[in-house]
Amino acid sequence: MGKPTGFLEIERLERSYAPVEERIGHYSEFLQDLGESDTVKQASRCMDCGIPFCHTGCPVNNQIPDWNDLVYQNDWEEACINLHSTNNFPEFTGRICPAPCEESCTLNIDDSPVTIRTIECAIVDKGFSEGWIKPQIAPNKSGKKVAIIGAGPAGLAAAQQLARTGHDVHLYEKNKKPGGLMRYGIPDFKLDKHIIDRRADQMSAEGVTFHYGSHIGGDVKLADLQADHDAVLLTGGSEMPRDLPVEGRDLNGAHYAMEFLTQQNRRNGDEPIGPVDPILATGKHVLVIGGGDTGSDCIGTSIRQKAAKVTQLEIMPKPPEHPNKGLTWPDWPNRLRTSSSQQEGVTRDFSVMTTKINGEDGRVTSISCVRVDNKFQPIEGTQFELKADLVLLAMGFVHPVHEGMIAELGLEKDPRGNVSANEMDYATSVDGIYAAGDMRRGQSLVVWAIREGRQAAHAIDKYLMGKTLLPR
Repeated sequence: MGKPTGFLEIERLERSYAPVEERIGHYSEFLQDLGESDTVKQASRCMDCGIPFCHTGCPVNNQIPDWNDLVYQNDWEEACINLHSTNNFPEFTGRICPAPCEESCTLNIDDSPVTIRTIECAIVDKGFSEGWIKPQIAPNKSGKKVAIIGAGPAGLAAAQQLARTGHDVHLYEKNKKPGGLMRYGIPDFKLDKHIIDRRADQMSAEGVTFHYGSHIGGDVKLADLQADHDAVLLTGGSEMPRDLPVEGRDLNGAHYAMEFLTQQNRRNGDEPIGPVDPILATGKHVLVIGGGDTGSDCIGTSIRQKAAKVTQLEIMPKPPEHPNKGLTWPDWPNRLRTSSSQQEGVTRDFSVMTTKINGEDGRVTSISCVRVDNKFQPIEGTQFELKADLVLLAMGFVHPVHEGMIAELGLEKDPRGNVSANEMDYATSVDGIYAAGDMRRGQSLVVWAIREGRQAAHAIDKYLMGKTLLPR
């Protein structure tokens, strides 16, 4: 620990946001860095606890106290090496991970955890600016060929690990660019897409071959791919959205959130939005159903499209603003969280169930709602209506799409509809085929996807070579 009294002398300081009136006029990132001096001070707050709960709070088990101390000692290059030893893409997690490590920080007992995510992002951004992050090309080739299907964070992490150990890795992606929902779901103002492209360029230099526009299970059969590779890893994500089975769901103006978000991201990336009609919030009363991150992304995008009004509904009760740390720490607590998009101007309401989507001439005009108790049962006499021109369903995802490659090989599924594979070897019911990320565990965080991609790479390398030096 570089400064034993740092946590006593220095207050927590987080990155700030550009002013609302400025940032809602564009789709660029608006987080403002602390600067090197303040980042060093924040790193000195780390107590190097005897039991570093942040290690277990972080799904990739980042060695947080170690690189905090290295930053405090101004050894940024070694901090960058340490950070990458457990996380292939800290520039992703440093921007879009909700930081469960900070919830587990010992200093969070009094609501002042170390700004771990901010320091992480500063390390990797400095690593790129200083040229420390370079392709790591395997000195020897294994002669083994691996196919990975899906270029989201799990697929990217697995591909990079396997390429660095000498395998011939082919990454198949149905879209025109890599990133999965990081590119097509998460708005640019949270994650600028050149950050994904920068990593893809590094991976190409390391020997990963990207095959874009390859829909495995659609225009390309999985069985054909299997026959041409020594192992196949499925990292196609969990893309089947949870629907709202109410009257009026088929009206024009009621859409899944991802239909809306993907279109805007494609516009920003100069890609065609496809054969479907444009979905725009401009001048409309927008209702977002669902209180999670996807709902928040819909809010920020709607505001930038100049919606007349944005309302967010959540069926869950309003969480407490301050959880009981004696009961929750070091676990992830249920507490009220307000995202940067929600700060930009939205009406939030809790314990609300949508019972009907109303319309005229085939278009949405309003929704009918009722308040519910803590068992989600309607409360008599609490019915009300809200004006709506655009209804966005952001209620999460239930499982991967079964049609196509999963059905083709008859892969076993778990009770939730995910591809069945355990967390030790990631092997599916078909020999030589593995599954990781959201396709295996269900909808989750980018940091969990990276963890599973890395662990699946460990398992595949061991399967192919009989042993492995890849970390788990």
